[in-house]
Amino acid sequence: MGNDDRKGDDRRRDQRRTVMPSSAFGRTARLAALPVGFAGRATLGVGKRMVGRPAQVVLTDVQRRTAEQIFSVLGQLKGGAMKFGQAMSVFEAALPDELAGPYREALTKLQDAAPAMPAATVHGVLANEMGDFWREQFQEFDDTPVAAASIGQVHRATWADGREVAVKIQYPGAARALRADLRQIARLSRLFSVLAPGLDVKPLVAELQARVEEELDYSLEAASQAVFAAAYADDPVYVVPGVVAHTERVLVTEWLESTGSLAAVIADGTQAERDERGEQFARFLIGSPRRSGLLHADPHPGNFRTLADGRLGVVDFGAVAHLEGGFAPVIGELLRHAVQGDAEAVTEGLRAEGFIRPGVTIDPETLAAYIGPFFEPATVDAFTFSREWLRDQLARVTAPGAEGMGTAMKVNLPPEYLLIHRVWTGAIGVLSQLEATAHFRQILLDELPGFADDGQD
Repeated sequence: MGNDDRKGDDRRRDQRRTVMPSSAFGRTARLAALPVGFAGRATLGVGKRMVGRPAQVVLTDVQRRTAEQIFSVLGQLKGGAMKFGQAMSVFEAALPDELAGPYREALTKLQDAAPAMPAATVHGVLANEMGDFWREQFQEFDDTPVAAASIGQVHRATWADGREVAVKIQYPGAARALRADLRQIARLSRLFSVLAPGLDVKPLVAELQARVEEELDYSLEAASQAVFAAAYADDPVYVVPGVVAHTERVLVTEWLESTGSLAAVIADGTQAERDERGEQFARFLIGSPRRSGLLHADPHPGNFRTLADGRLGVVDFGAVAHLEGGFAPVIGELLRHAVQGDAEAVTEGLRAEGFIRPGVTIDPETLAAYIGPFFEPATVDAFTFSREWLRDQLARVTAPGAEGMGTAMKVNLPPEYLLIHRVWTGAIGVLSQLEATAHFRQILLDELPGFADDGQD
């Protein structure tokens, strides 16, 4: 066997190894331990109720301790567990500080301290994906990654034509680990329903699995990013880097020089910065489907970059929803009915869309009282989002009684609305973290079909 053959064999063996933290057995064991802890807490809760503790106190205690265990375990893993944790992180602003703090810290540590692939592994992936002469496509390539995510890491480089580029490289073994985590998470639907009672969680997890499968193929991400880049070419407010090259596991895009992300604005921004960036963020998420036919479905603060000239850069298009022609007008119409207080129309519309399952009876006025406060930002010219407001909403809908848990147990989330719901709740969560004052109603009037009072776009 020649030297080239041996090198090829070594590279293929290297690609079969996983650089994802934790062994497959260890990952599965940690995730599998979650239902055991839940069962113990649920049994303990029944015991406490038998000796006279109020039901809501017991429920809150079980929810808190269940959430603590979920966040702790997810925070120690990557792959599908981290993806699910990131999806759940949009609710962080609504959680009490004593619960959100440890989770936020665990997720931040995971993102910031993700072990980098050795340079030899990086080179092996690039050779497998771009050919043995991959270096000829770059003038320069920095082996030290500038960012790490759940399934890959990003390197800065100079393309052959002199353009500065970002090179996203998928971890070897990422697909296997991701699929294994999601299969295990699918078995935990009862556990997650503690945090979201009333939802049919299993089809939502199935939908998440399907969407994550798409995220594993960087060719699909490249196609989505190219659509967004064309839609926002030369835009005065938004920047989407163009796609330079791609394979299934490597994505090369134009480099985006930024001063930071929305996460930095959340941490240290002035009120003026919070307000401006909050409006830019909200308008992009709500307006981009009509403009591009796609919805950016990962509203994580790190995916929105602040530029020195005041524009907002947008990256990471692995998760998108295809909305040809924009949001369906029924969404804006339902929101308009809710703002106008038309409880009957809202109830009928939600039932028609699958948010109320067949055979479930629900009083329209009670439903209106349950969902009404969530639409408060759309009822005034300017609304100040805050963590306190979001926490109040969470406390309200999880409280005992018909307008809290009684209604929550009857409301469902159809799988086809999963990504839209993720973006909507994620946007509200980020705006609340920013504590931004935004002209949210005007953004809806401008960008959301069906919301205008006359029902027109």
